[in-house]
Amino acid sequence: MGFRARRSAAEETAPSADGTERAGVRDGGRGGIRVRDRGRGRSSGRGFGRLRRTLLAVLIAGAVVVPVSAAAAHPEIPAPAPAALAPVTAATLEATYAANRANAAEASRMAGTHGDHARAAADRSMAAPSRDFLTFDGRGRGRAVEVFGDLATADRIAVLVPGSDTTLDTYGRLRAGALALHQRTGPRTAVIAWLGYETPRTISTTALTATRAKEAAPQLRRFINGLRDLRELSENRELHTSSHTSPGISSHISLLCHSYGTVVCARAAGDLDVDDIALLGSPGTGADSAAALHTPARVWASRGADDWVADVPHTRADLFGTTVGFGTDPVSPSFGAHVFAAGDGGHSDYFRPGSVSLDNLARIVLGDTSEVTRA
Repeated sequence: MGFRARRSAAEETAPSADGTERAGVRDGGRGGIRVRDRGRGRSSGRGFGRLRRTLLAVLIAGAVVVPVSAAAAHPEIPAPAPAALAPVTAATLEATYAANRANAAEASRMAGTHGDHARAAADRSMAAPSRDFLTFDGRGRGRAVEVFGDLATADRIAVLVPGSDTTLDTYGRLRAGALALHQRTGPRTAVIAWLGYETPRTISTTALTATRAKEAAPQLRRFINGLRDLRELSENRELHTSSHTSPGISSHISLLCHSYGTVVCARAAGDLDVDDIALLGSPGTGADSAAALHTPARVWASRGADDWVADVPHTRADLFGTTVGFGTDPVSPSFGAHVFAAGDGGHSDYFRPGSVSLDNLARIVLGDTSEVTRA
């Protein structure tokens, strides 16, 4: 990503906001499968256990078939290798942004030649002069890390980590959420849309296991460490050039994780130098409690009243030698997070302008935690 890597002991041993993520589980109406009795608010005991096991088996069977046919229908999209960049500092930020815009423009040209006009259009929009990317990789499903605001001077930084099926083709949803948060938090805040890992496909075995999260966690750690290095260099530079800067200032970093992105954040949490972690629409994190994340950060959790993820079985099961599912619901009292209100929104509505959830996320990012409305 251009940041200098700061390796931790955990990193040596540790092995990647959208409205389409479904993991194949939701209420399909009268003809669909329900896994939770909303009217009673409780499971139906032994019968529910059988249904849950059957559901998980069906999901795995479908997950094996669908990605294979999808891969055959969508061949690899050609693009140049990511730009070779020096370590990012306040002095090199603009050069980094310019190099990634140039890379996106070339990726657009190559995708167009290949005949993928939708990807060509997506890449071309990312090459616009107003776009600022710390990372851009147009190959395959793609990766991108975009900045909204002045990263070198921001007092508050929010990093958004998306869930399944977030790619360059669907990136607009993640970008819209980051932009809405930045508009809500103001000019002294920088918001980063972090598509820094290969997200799992919605209907796939990887959406039901922590495999992609294990791969993504070291990348997220390196990114946050590099972000801290960048801010420390920027603050030291300000101390030497401005009499108005107070010694000891360090930017507050919030990690806002959506859906499968909560599994990624949980895997990385123990070695992340962040102040707040918010888990949004989580299927579970793989941890039994906030304490099990082993982070000094404040851990928040929220789920909209119309979020289908409430119907996902919050459990773990060993099937065919693989652990499927992510365990305890982060909004449950037993998990121990600070649960805040998200209003009546659905799975893709946490960053919707004017929403209860966006207002509360802005308060967390700005440090106005006493104003956060609790669920």
